Amino acid sequence: MSAATVHGTGTTVFVQRPPLPKTKDGFYLRHRDGGLVAHITATQDTLSDLRRLARMALLFYGATSDHADTAQLVLSELVGNAVRACGEHDVPLVIEAYTTVDGVTVTVHDPVPELLPHRGTAAMDSDQAVGGRGLPLLDLLAPGWSIESSPIGKQIRCNLA
Repeated sequence: MSAATVHGTGTTVFVQRPPLPKTKDGFYLRHRDGGLVAHITATQDTLSDLRRLARMALLFYGATSDHADTAQLVLSELVGNAVRACGEHDVPLVIEAYTTVDGVTVTVHDPVPELLPHRGTAAMDSDQAVGGRGLPLLDLLAPGWSIESSPIGKQIRCNLA
């Protein structure tokens, strides 16, 4: 059991948090208010597990099914972008997915602060494009997403209202 404050009331209640799986190579999870934090080495297996667990935690903490589905999509885009920016080797990432008063927030921290995404560099409607649809997709799903420095390198935060 853990203590949680009910938003806006100042009231503390005790909540039974959902169990998290045991840590495995390249994958460490912990609870945070309204969701979870994952320290991962990005691979296809860890991303698949993370998507499933993030959805489960968000639903548990009151996110709608639509918000949880959108968070999974945003999480996949951000992790994919981080892996492309950092290279195909074992990329250490920290991912947060949690509910807020206004919706859901997804944040991905990566260790390469100098490689920043640029808005408006690709068109989603181009039939010829093989990639480059991720950032316009983020603009659509999480307008106002932000990039900030973090102790790890940089973080990209998406608020899904």
